Amino acid sequence: MTARSPLRTITAPALELVLRTGAATAARRFEARDPLTAQREIFRRLLIHGAATRFGRDHGLAELTGLPFETAYTRYCRQVPLRSYADFWRDYFAAGLTEEDGRKRLSLENVTWPGRIPFFCETSGTTAPTKFIPFSREMFRANKRAALDLTACYLHRNRESRLFRGRLLYMAGNTELTDLGNGIKSGDMSAITLRHRPFFLKPFVAPGNRVGALPWEEKLAALTGMLLNNRDIRGISGVPPWIILLLKRCREIGGRPLADLLPHLELIIHGGTSLTPYKSEFADLFPDRSPRFLELLPSSEAFMAFQLPGEERMRLTPYYGAFFEFVPFDALDGGTPPPDAPAVPLEAVEPGKRYAVILSTCAGLWRYHIGDTLRFTDTHPHFIEFTGRDRFLDRFEEKVTQGEVEEAIARLNRLDGIEVREFMVGPDIHARRHRWVIAQRGDRPDSARLSAALDATLKALNADYATFRSQGRIAPPEVIAADEGLIYRWSKEVRGKLGGQTKIPHIDPTIDGEMIGSLARFAGEKR
Repeated sequence: MTARSPLRTITAPALELVLRTGAATAARRFEARDPLTAQREIFRRLLIHGAATRFGRDHGLAELTGLPFETAYTRYCRQVPLRSYADFWRDYFAAGLTEEDGRKRLSLENVTWPGRIPFFCETSGTTAPTKFIPFSREMFRANKRAALDLTACYLHRNRESRLFRGRLLYMAGNTELTDLGNGIKSGDMSAITLRHRPFFLKPFVAPGNRVGALPWEEKLAALTGMLLNNRDIRGISGVPPWIILLLKRCREIGGRPLADLLPHLELIIHGGTSLTPYKSEFADLFPDRSPRFLELLPSSEAFMAFQLPGEERMRLTPYYGAFFEFVPFDALDGGTPPPDAPAVPLEAVEPGKRYAVILSTCAGLWRYHIGDTLRFTDTHPHFIEFTGRDRFLDRFEEKVTQGEVEEAIARLNRLDGIEVREFMVGPDIHARRHRWVIAQRGDRPDSARLSAALDATLKALNADYATFRSQGRIAPPEVIAADEGLIYRWSKEVRGKLGGQTKIPHIDPTIDGEMIGSLARFAGEKR
């Protein structure tokens, strides 16, 4: 029998009183905060901390400290251009990368943030197989505060909750971390936070490090066993498609409705992609009694938003070590803002507009374009909806970039008998695959041949895609071959836009694959 932590042996009355009292206090404090005041204070602190770094000296940050916010922000926009990851890597990060005995070493000390960066979050990049996002101790503490605030608000608004009497199943990425030398580690952000979570949270979070480090199929089997055999698991946190996969596996093995198999499952915390495309699947899994759902918007760069119980949308949470700016989506150039693109702080955003998010953070990113876009539906509070990434095919967390999509088409065109004139790709949510509509000149080639060629190219270009395909987490792509004018006819007849004079999005920008679905149906009708 596994020994129980002393915290877990505290009986309900004393523990419940402590947790409910603390949650109520923290929740009231969170809801009383003024986001605009918080943003100005974060901006002031960032300038002070960044002034003595190499980046701060390069951009005159010391000159801005002590100035009124409006003056400092105006000069900040003039002195610090918007940057992508490739810009930061070239100008500041690459010099810290060395190789010793065939192993990578990466160290940043007083480069863009004071002191030595202890962690790097590894994530797929648009210009290289892996991006290394700096993750400072200050950012770790900020993320911890965000998680505690989310939990406190949930407990305070759900007085009948018994979440704290059990554990939260955290569907993190691989929890193995890479040693980059000098005590510096890199890995998936969820792995960093899980392995280094505060001691007092360890009794309330599953799985442990051993299960967290397993290969995907073995981990999925272990998590399924935990859910079916351990009735003290009250919540699940993860990305919607993988939560659904876990729950379906439980139903298959258990042979009964999930409401019977998981009677204490109270809460599903989801992030990384919108829940909208998956609602019907969750409704099928829980036709009678459904857990509560809370959405959050985390990233490797900063914690950005979460949903409070009883509210339909997420609130932007500008309290956790990041200063936000927003570039109108129309100002982007091919999905990327120019270095001098117009940006506004939180106090100047307008409801209904779609914006690209720009962050300056307590991990040493300054006016950094993270690639996420959102729309404000209100500003009192700042309710948002996540509207996707600028140029990614990522509804299953595969993070295929527009550049990789376009390279896959370019390689198709090198094959005999294929001349692609126009195309679009998007997610087929329920089939867990990419759906391509390819319009080409001449005779239509065999769709199976196109599918195999696209699949092979993306496997070669994108490590996440290759891994997910090998694990069966993404099915082979579906290809619909069409004549060269079909996509333009669809644009004119269905979208109401003028055929070939309208730029066709190569990656479906909708959350649930609505656009590619419409095009596929149109192609079927015209055959």
